[in-house]
Amino acid sequence: MNKKFFFAWVVIFVLWMLGSFVVHGTLLEPDYMKLQNLFRTETDSQQYFPWMIVAHIMLAGAFVWLYARSVRAQHWMTQGIGFGVAVALLTVAPTYMIYYVVQPMPGLVVIKQIAFDSVLLLILGVATAFIYRAPKPN
Repeated sequence: MNKKFFFAWVVIFVLWMLGSFVVHGTLLEPDYMKLQNLFRTETDSQQYFPWMIVAHIMLAGAFVWLYARSVRAQHWMTQGIGFGVAVALLTVAPTYMIYYVVQPMPGLVVIKQIAFDSVLLLILGVATAFIYRAPKPN
């Protein structure tokens, strides 16, 4: 672990928190408002918000750690997109599909969750690859 790793960890943490707010606090908010019986109230959820931060710290660290160990000799953009797709297929899609089985969530909301969070992971993959890209020769 070096300075680049910790820098990427912080950048990805911030981007993931912001991206999650855009996805879940903005794009999906109208859908979630129709399903208030499935979620904590905003007031109640605030007391648990530190756990959200801890979760995103863990997500960002693991994301960067895995990326750093998978870097290959290929264009950074291609590699970042591929990594984002792989993580989305490993995490986002199956997680929301499992939640769909056990929680009465409308199918269209699940599709939106998968789509929006997968796009976010593509962005995070590209951002991580950009940070880890090989320096240009002089």
